[in-house]
Amino acid sequence: MKPIWIVDDDESIRWVLEKALARENLATQSFSSARDAIAALQNGTPQVLVSDIRMPGASGLELLQTVKAKHPGIPVIIITAFSDLDSAVSAFQGGAFEYLAKPFDVDKAVELIRRALDESLRETDIEQGAAQTPEILGQAPAMQDVFRAIGRLSQSNVTVLITGESGSGKELVARALHKHSPRASQPFVALNTAAIPKDLLESELFGHERGAFTGAQAMRRGRFEQAEGGTLFLDEIGDMPLDLQTRLLRVLSDGHFYRVGGHQSLKANVRVIAATHQNLEQRVREGLFREDLYHRLNVIRLRLPSLRERSEDIPILARYFLAQSARQLGVEAKRLSPQAMQFLSQLEFPGNVRQLENLCNWITVMAPGQTVEIKDLPQDLVEERVHAPQPAQTVAAPASAAALPTAYTEPAPGVASASADGAAGASWITLLETEAAQMLASEQPEVMDILGRQFEAALIKVALKHTHGRKNDAAVRLGIGRNTITRKIQELGIGGAEDD
Repeated sequence: MKPIWIVDDDESIRWVLEKALARENLATQSFSSARDAIAALQNGTPQVLVSDIRMPGASGLELLQTVKAKHPGIPVIIITAFSDLDSAVSAFQGGAFEYLAKPFDVDKAVELIRRALDESLRETDIEQGAAQTPEILGQAPAMQDVFRAIGRLSQSNVTVLITGESGSGKELVARALHKHSPRASQPFVALNTAAIPKDLLESELFGHERGAFTGAQAMRRGRFEQAEGGTLFLDEIGDMPLDLQTRLLRVLSDGHFYRVGGHQSLKANVRVIAATHQNLEQRVREGLFREDLYHRLNVIRLRLPSLRERSEDIPILARYFLAQSARQLGVEAKRLSPQAMQFLSQLEFPGNVRQLENLCNWITVMAPGQTVEIKDLPQDLVEERVHAPQPAQTVAAPASAAALPTAYTEPAPGVASASADGAAGASWITLLETEAAQMLASEQPEVMDILGRQFEAALIKVALKHTHGRKNDAAVRLGIGRNTITRKIQELGIGGAEDD
């Protein structure tokens, strides 16, 4: 964090503020004149600037004007005597964050500087977020279409609506559109409209004037002003309240807006990119989204595919996230075994790329060893895959009943089983249906449980036979966890497994 600059020709004021801020563990740098501070701006900038108005030579208002012209995001607090209140008004018109009236209470001064510091750090995070944007990864045809669209839109100022499921990377696409546009040198500001309470969202978007509402102790710039000359990304636009939709429509229509509590029209030179995971057409039909705003936003629509639509990208994304997580923690990057990578590539990932990133963070912290096997993945993820319903067309139907050996069917006592001889050429599914029909006809209780146990027992016995009794290898082959196969062996009374 950068130091707080204190500019005052009164040495005692500089000393008091320096000591008070030092107790708060805040670094300071002091200047006895505005000219010295202006000269220092050539080599660095403060996090917050605190300046007296009346000083020999250049005044605090001249310093304020210089700072705001070169570094508009730096909060400036003006120190003024009660007789200088007219000057304080001029300071606010010049963009001052707040003023301190002499004589001031030191604790209140520190509290005010703290508020200015929070505002400054928040804007710094916005700038750094844009600077540290990772490239979008993807080799799947669906992602290549997205890349081509970004290229075509890069030199345009047109409004873009990005649609796609949560976690699919809509903000990354918005950042890429900004990064490759003529506005790239200006701010990229993102706002999740669903994450801000309705009562605060208007102020967050458009800013507010001092005294506009309880707690508005200073004028504050909204996201439209912060993004001036650049790009404003409005995520989850479908959740925006209707009254704010009206205000947003006006900005998109004529480029003007008012701060909350303000009477001066402000001009917005901002490119708006919106995103949603919702069906906006449906929300328009339900009266939850303005149709005119929908058409204003839907100039160019860019649909982002879900991760399951580009499963071939999972390996490259997983390797990237594992390397990224390792760098953040200062450790060696973990590697996924071919079996583990294939397992991940077959998952649905309802949380899309974000879910995969979180999984890679978990693997970096929790998985034992450098090479990660299926058994090292989160147990709930493995079991969820095992119990997930599979599409009927993906089930391989053996040509004959021999595909499910009768030695492993173990029908319940007193229940007739389908004869392999009598069903020659039938699939095992047909045999299963015949078995179920006979059990139901004889009013056998718990048919689902009995057949389910027989099915699981058959699979596990075949796998154990294939792995010569090694249950861990059998679990990997079946795609289940080692704890799961151990529990099933005990529950089903299966013998012949080794305690490996």
